Amino acid sequence: MSEKDIVARFGGDEFIILLTDLAHIDEAAQFAKGIPALLEEPFLIEDQELFVTASIGISIYPNDGVEPDILLKNADIALYRSKEKGGNAYHYYHPDMNKRSLHRLNLEIQLRKALERDEFEIYYQPIVDLKNGGVLGMESLIRWKHPEWGLVSPGDFIPLAEETGLIVPIGNWVLRQACIQTKAWQSQGFSPLVVAVNISAIQFHQIHFVQIVMDALEESGLAPDQLCLEITENIAMNNVPYIIETMQKLKRLGVRISIDDFGTGYSSLSYLKRFRVHTLKIDQSFIRDVTSDEDNAAIVTALIAMSHRLKIKSLAEGVETKEQLEFLISQGCDEIQGYVFSKPMPATGF
Repeated sequence: MSEKDIVARFGGDEFIILLTDLAHIDEAAQFAKGIPALLEEPFLIEDQELFVTASIGISIYPNDGVEPDILLKNADIALYRSKEKGGNAYHYYHPDMNKRSLHRLNLEIQLRKALERDEFEIYYQPIVDLKNGGVLGMESLIRWKHPEWGLVSPGDFIPLAEETGLIVPIGNWVLRQACIQTKAWQSQGFSPLVVAVNISAIQFHQIHFVQIVMDALEESGLAPDQLCLEITENIAMNNVPYIIETMQKLKRLGVRISIDDFGTGYSSLSYLKRFRVHTLKIDQSFIRDVTSDEDNAAIVTALIAMSHRLKIKSLAEGVETKEQLEFLISQGCDEIQGYVFSKPMPATGF
């Protein structure tokens, strides 16, 4: 590097290196090759050896842009191509990268910055007690409002967040905010409600997950029995001893647990018995055709009956019509959520 070159921390774990007076673009690659070599030796922190890798993206002036923000954006896209290919490598920016890769890379770039830019918002969908018609709680659902793209579908960014591991900080943020909001409503004089928060498999398997839940409850002042953690079946399929231990700790705290999307994955009736969850959520794919498909009706009827025998609450999600609602009431379903009662809405609307 020359005295004119600049190295700067851009934010988080991102750094920018500005190389000047290059005679040929290959010089940037030669420089980039040296960075992983510098990081081959471990860093010794408190007697622990930590290894660091570097994913590098390169954009060239003026080929890849004249304005600084364009050059940074294109270097960012090249950087995430390096990550996509396994990391610890470098890539030049290429304008002919296919549109799908560009969209995914750009989505990931923006997703990584969305939390610090405060672009996420939590919507709440009421959960209704069919015994008395009252609202007993709500499910918290994350929404991403991008300043340029508008509302980004959870179906687009949640799988990407899980794939990249971003679901952990995002999910922990949702947990904390949902607890704070629920306690705030209670402090304003509203009846106590139970807030349900979706927990991904990656998030659940954090080493300090129980402590993270305890911290969210302590910070917000929310009673443990007003928090329900919704986990999917696939969480329970691996590392069963850890799952049982973690669930027992959560139940000792007083936190509720529900199984989400039951029947859509590798269903195991044995873990319903072993884990003793509070609620079984019947997936909307069964509810959708419950009044027109005899098989779906039989499955839903059986799930509700089984829940009652196991002393587990049954909750049908995605209930959209009066006919579906009447069927569920006739079968003794305990709780529902869906458009027949209310769509998800921001905290102020809720």
